[in-house]
Amino acid sequence: MLDAPDMPVTPTMQRVRGRAHVVMGAKGLRDLHQSGSAKAMLPKVHSKVPEVVFLNTSGGLTAGDRLDYRLEVEDGGALLGTTQTAERAYASVKGGADAEVAVDLVAGRGARLDWLPQETILFETSRLSRRTSAEIAGDARFLFTESLVLGRAAMGEVIETLHLTDRREIRRAGRLEFLEPLEIDAGLLAEREHPVTLNGARAIATIGLFEQGAEALAEVLKPITQDGVTAGVSGWNGKLLIRAMAGDGYPLRRYVARILKQIRQADLPRVWQV
Repeated sequence: MLDAPDMPVTPTMQRVRGRAHVVMGAKGLRDLHQSGSAKAMLPKVHSKVPEVVFLNTSGGLTAGDRLDYRLEVEDGGALLGTTQTAERAYASVKGGADAEVAVDLVAGRGARLDWLPQETILFETSRLSRRTSAEIAGDARFLFTESLVLGRAAMGEVIETLHLTDRREIRRAGRLEFLEPLEIDAGLLAEREHPVTLNGARAIATIGLFEQGAEALAEVLKPITQDGVTAGVSGWNGKLLIRAMAGDGYPLRRYVARILKQIRQADLPRVWQV
């Protein structure tokens, strides 16, 4: 028997793959698909608006992982989508591939869709590429929020190196209404104290409402404040946009929750636990 020559072995790391898609009609659930690490739960709620809670059973994302979420509300329907907990982007090996997240959202005629995921926490040397795309009908109502936390203040984490690309795109009746690309890398983090970058913040959030007359809410929301949070509110042409930043994720989370409750005139999903 011949001995095999000694050969270096490069381990193949297992990668996360997950897809979860939900279609909701005016009279209830129309379709549900889930595979891999992505799960979609439909908890019992007292509200007339059903909820979908997405869950990544892998516990976080790292190099080469891929998640795909899709929510579709048919004509006249209503749906709230969220995540069970904060998503976490963990350290990636040097030169490793990005973790990827794709979120596709569709709201039909007269539909109402709220996309309210909990925050994404980015760890040192993490790499994340995320795309969120919404296609909404001319008379649909769409509300979203996205929050990023650059390390956990309570754990003393200071993030020096990571790479994030985050793209949001909203189309109403086929026409581009909102496009926002965001990139954070080591160069920006090195200038984090500058007022035109992060101004020292480690947590940032965006809230957007797209609905006829949404701009009227701007004056209602401007008086809402939270200690430790700096925010700006703008409204124009059926759009409402709120930008907020804080030195830590917790006060930002409280501010976002207060704003969302005011906009929705309803409580947040129980999984938020604010």
